[in-house]
Amino acid sequence: MIAIPYLTALTTYFSYGLLFVFGQVRDFFRKFIDWWSSSNLQGYAPICLGLEDFYIRRLYLRIQDCFNRPIASAPDAWFDVVERFSNDYNKTLKLTTKTSRCLNLGSYNYLGFAASDEYCTPRAIQTLKKYSPSTCSSRVDGGTTVLHNELEKCVASFVGKPAAIVFGMGYVTNSAILPVLMGKGRLIVSDSLNHNSIVNGARGSGASICVFQHNTPSHLEEVLREQIAEGQPRTRRPWKKIIVIVEGIYSMEGELCKLPEIIAICKKYKAYTYLDEAHSIGAVGKTGRGVCELLGVDTADVDIMMGTFTKSFGSSGGYIAGSEELIQYLKYTCPAHLYATSISPPAAEQIISAIKVILGEDGSNRGAQKLARIRENSNFFRSELQKMGFEVLGDNDSPVMPIMLYNPAKIPAFSRECLKQNVAVVTVAFPATPLLLARARICISASHTREDLLKALEVFGRVGDLVGIKYFPAEPKKLQEEERLLKLE
Repeated sequence: MIAIPYLTALTTYFSYGLLFVFGQVRDFFRKFIDWWSSSNLQGYAPICLGLEDFYIRRLYLRIQDCFNRPIASAPDAWFDVVERFSNDYNKTLKLTTKTSRCLNLGSYNYLGFAASDEYCTPRAIQTLKKYSPSTCSSRVDGGTTVLHNELEKCVASFVGKPAAIVFGMGYVTNSAILPVLMGKGRLIVSDSLNHNSIVNGARGSGASICVFQHNTPSHLEEVLREQIAEGQPRTRRPWKKIIVIVEGIYSMEGELCKLPEIIAICKKYKAYTYLDEAHSIGAVGKTGRGVCELLGVDTADVDIMMGTFTKSFGSSGGYIAGSEELIQYLKYTCPAHLYATSISPPAAEQIISAIKVILGEDGSNRGAQKLARIRENSNFFRSELQKMGFEVLGDNDSPVMPIMLYNPAKIPAFSRECLKQNVAVVTVAFPATPLLLARARICISASHTREDLLKALEVFGRVGDLVGIKYFPAEPKKLQEEERLLKLE
């Protein structure tokens, strides 16, 4: 867990307190203005209530220009960011016709497939002409083509499972699958920092939910032992099924899951393992097969493997891989398979082609080069940020690296100053993170060159000094320059 320096925590609390007080004062005078002005919505219930409405109006709107920035090009290493302006103190943002060419450090383009590719793009275009953009049907009606069956076989083979099923949206893969697998009398044990799609899927399942401390196998064992001993609420009957849900790489922390230890505990207590590899499949491992390959875990020990195609494969959708019996059951019962429109044929071809490139089946070694480059880029960028004095979360080999900002004033300051210097970053604040733990989440890509990374480091160095987010002492500049020259050689 993150240990916040006392002074940083104190100033962060003070800043939020100041914003809260000024917001309450403004709301006090606003009541008099609203009392005098007429409203056409009398009798209607407000859409947002209480602190939620207050947070949006008095905190979020102040810095909303730092979020949801529209782009006007493919999300490659560099992309075009559309400029916006506001005439009402940031309440509404209007688009302009101007764009800024910025270094992209926010997109999930881990292997560089999001832009045009010499192997994938022609095949996707050819599929678009042959099959059209959409099947306009669910899989069980007229939405299954030869491509969908080929994709499922390709994914199952790639992740090392007997069978797989694919869906048109990654978020739905978690939120629609868990209610099918779990129900009343079952227990879901979830990591405390699991993605919102897992949280909503677990809530919708009707199963009992327990949370264990983030990436802490010892606490997981305590929770399992306690729950097995106590049984179901009220009746104290044994649980019908227990499933433990973890992520391969946690998207807001950049940490690798302690998978070997967690699997050992699940085996000991006869619990199923559900692994979400949205950010790890295709991005880590010698051949891009995810955390199982990276950490030396046999995929047979993971009961259910989930992943998405939006991060490493430059497409859309998600998959579930497991035993043939599991996949057959999902095809008969999962609403996302029975009712949702099937994955777009060009998107399916993009995934198939990307996997072939990764495995070298395109007749080149570009896939191996991409995997080596994203690993080198990630480790280089992380080590350089740490040497400069930034507090960076996550593990080596992870392409996700959060830079801690903490203070609410530093969120817009860091984002806007980087954009002025043509570096586009993603800042994350409450409610996506705890109130005190605001951060800038950097996503590295195989399409980034060493010159791109050096430019980003140079900009971060200047902005970090200006904003004051270097919470650790930096290494001497001479040592940094010598090490960079050695790495470049």
